[in-house]
Formats: sequence, C-alpha cells, structure tokens
Amino acid sequence: MKEERPWGWYDIIDQGSSYKVKCIEVKPGLSLSLQRHMHRSEHWVVVEGTALVEVDGSKELVHVNQSSYVPIGTKHRLSNPGKIPLKIIEVQNGSYLEEDDIERFDDDFGRH
Repeated sequence: MKEERPWGWYDIIDQGSSYKVKCIEVKPGLSLSLQRHMHRSEHWVVVEGTALVEVDGSKELVHVNQSSYVPIGTKHRLSNPGKIPLKIIEVQNGSYLEEDDIERFDDDFGRH
C-alpha cells in the first residue's frame, strides 16, 4: 500500500524482524529531509532516474544499477535532481525499523 509524502511516495515490499524493503519514488526536483536514524542502516539501489545522495556531508550522483550505503547514525538525504521520477529500492537493516526512528535536521516541507 503506497504511503504518499510531499516529495513522492513509498511502498513496503517485504519486511521481517530485522529488515524492511521499500520501493521509493521521488518527484523531479524534490528531496527528502536531511535526517538521521539511530537504529537502522539503509542501502539504496537506483532503478530509475538519477539520485543525488548526501551522506555525512559528502554528495554523489548515483545512477541506475548503482547503489549507496547509509550507516546507522549518519546524516543523510536523498534528492532527485532530474526531470523524471527517481525510483529506488531501499533495504533497511536494524533492531528498530519504525518510521519514528528519524531525527530531521532540514526539511523543505517544514516537518520536524
């Protein structure tokens, strides 16, 4: 079931006690918040479009069939710098995988 967000949407594909797999789509020109998770890491694989990935202040473009890793406790942001939707597969691993494990530092949509 798709969860709509101001930047696009996500859908949970699979989950277990220590992992969750999501399909995430980010609208052109939009970004998720600069954030941190204290209980999970994330692996992002780009399947459509191009991602601008920021991890601990370092930015890189990630293209189709490339991936990026976000370790537990690191500030990170996912952005779509392109003109087409960005679609990624996100694999979360950790001891707690709920949506409230998020600390936002900067958000284009005024969320805290």
